[in-house]
Amino acid sequence: MGLTGTETYPKAARRLRLGIVGGGQGALVGQWHWAGARLSNRWDMVAGALSSDPERARASGRDWMLAQDRVYADYHEMAKAEAARPDGIEAVAICTPNWTHRPIAEAFMDAGIDIICDKPMAMTPEDCDALAAKQNESGVIFAVTHPYPYHPMARQAREMVAAGALGEIRQALVEYAQDWAMEPDDPDSRTVSWRRDPAKVGRASATGDIGSHALNMIEFVTGLRVSRLRADFHVCGAPKAMEDTAFMKLAFENGAPGALWITQAAPGNYCALRFRVYGTKAGLEWDQEYPEQLRFRPLNQPEQVIVRGHGAGVLPGAERMVLLPRGHGESLSDAWGHLYTEIAIAVEARRAGKPVPEGLLALPGIEEGTRGVRFIHAAADSNDAGGTWQELP
Repeated sequence: MGLTGTETYPKAARRLRLGIVGGGQGALVGQWHWAGARLSNRWDMVAGALSSDPERARASGRDWMLAQDRVYADYHEMAKAEAARPDGIEAVAICTPNWTHRPIAEAFMDAGIDIICDKPMAMTPEDCDALAAKQNESGVIFAVTHPYPYHPMARQAREMVAAGALGEIRQALVEYAQDWAMEPDDPDSRTVSWRRDPAKVGRASATGDIGSHALNMIEFVTGLRVSRLRADFHVCGAPKAMEDTAFMKLAFENGAPGALWITQAAPGNYCALRFRVYGTKAGLEWDQEYPEQLRFRPLNQPEQVIVRGHGAGVLPGAERMVLLPRGHGESLSDAWGHLYTEIAIAVEARRAGKPVPEGLLALPGIEEGTRGVRFIHAAADSNDAGGTWQELP
């Protein structure tokens, strides 16, 4: 049975046990994961291999207040030891650089542990196919961390498009703009250095880092897949080995044109993931730097500004994510909390052998992770060929 429109997320039977690989001292992404897990109130962080450096792993374990015997220096050891414990972890968050995702995920899938993987999911489409085959064999949940669609107003936009409020989609634009790459890279930054190394980051830098988020968002909101693209890579900030900017033309599966712009070298932009979607009846606009508001522009009618909160035009799929009344701002941390809520519901249902109500979750999984990697390779192929159109299967 599908949702009637009044349901909220089901209550948890208990907190699930979460482990983490990577994300230790000096790493930002681990803090996002832990903030989301805490805010969801559905997880206890109990184990981690927080760094490949044993001393940093131990120090990070102390920072995270993990039991000493559950702080590991090696993820293989962690997967084996946790699978053998009656109170072992039920899911693992993989917060490591791109080239390590596949082997880490495979080790934990072999142990029967559910996966929460940062994007890009892997380095190559072939890696993605191998992960999909192993996930299908093991039956574990495999979630990919695209948190931005878990802003309530991004979910509101998806619900409005699906309900026909925009009519037939005729064009869509998405951008993700930052400015930190205007200045030279810090030579002492471990998190920046690997992002400029094709052996570790893959065939693209900014395109994989933030472009994959932009693609996921525009496909999520419109409900349409991008079928073809053409891309040009640029360095618009300080000189560097890989692109910090990309301009792309898109063609959606219904024939509508689109555009995608991503840059880490646009002064005054911080985390500006924005979309504009236009149909035969209306348009929608949203900006992640101002996430509380969604602009709805019906043809030949006054603009409406829909504000996150209960009622007043907020649809059920978005309203179940509302935590605070209007005027009390929610943030990206809350979006991570909603993501971790949906992951917990999926993991709990799998382990209990129970179905999830149809329409409750919009959890990005291995299919979305694979599309992100194929997008990166299609964009790189297009750029390498001088901006030719490339299929995105």
